[in-house]
Amino acid sequence: MPSGYNTPMEMLARKLDSIARLTDPDREALLDLPHTVRNLPARHDIVRFGDRPSHSCLVLQGWVYRYAALSEGGRQILSFYIAGDLPDLQSLHLHRMDHNLATLTSCVVALIAHEDLRQVLLSNPGLAATLWRDSLIDSAHYRERITSLGRRQALGRVAHLFCELYLRQKAVGLARGLSCPLAPKQSELADALGLTSVHLNRVLRTLRGRGLVTLSGGILTIEDWGALTEVAEFDPTFLHLANNQAPAPEPAEAV
Repeated sequence: MPSGYNTPMEMLARKLDSIARLTDPDREALLDLPHTVRNLPARHDIVRFGDRPSHSCLVLQGWVYRYAALSEGGRQILSFYIAGDLPDLQSLHLHRMDHNLATLTSCVVALIAHEDLRQVLLSNPGLAATLWRDSLIDSAHYRERITSLGRRQALGRVAHLFCELYLRQKAVGLARGLSCPLAPKQSELADALGLTSVHLNRVLRTLRGRGLVTLSGGILTIEDWGALTEVAEFDPTFLHLANNQAPAPEPAEAV
């Protein structure tokens, strides 16, 4: 679990505070929510298509991704999730999984029983509304991803994802300056962006060559935020951050 957090639920509270302000009673109810912490290896399916899960998964450390598997062995990565995210909250109401959820890296997760979650949300309607907002924002991410896949050229597609992942991590304290972790490998980024690995490699070389980003040791550093957002046609509105604007970038420094 990232430093600065004493309990797993504090990580979720920090995430929710980035999109809405929790009241003190809602925060107390959240921090008291029963859970079980698990360590999972990389590339481990947390839930699979067709499963009927009894728990929702909170990411405490590492990266998780949602994907659809095709019969010929291909996959479409639908979204990436970081510490503080509840990637399968919808399983509380949609009882049969219609996709797969897996760890991208080794992860620490907290499993929250649906029955415990239902009881807490029934007793705390403000918290229920905040988690509903979180689910709606997850849907907003999907709308933006569909726009990228359908209409943005490859350069803008990659730049847009980098802007998104940076701001999401900055909002929960996982970025420093203009640097943030970037756990997906090129093959995984390609599967998320509808590109071949060869095409993605060319795009990354172009972004580096223009002085927009650098990638080293699993760290993404944005060298020119303004130019990168221009290439991406990036508007952070879809992230619905609590302050309704992108956090002001700071000078780059090592993560």
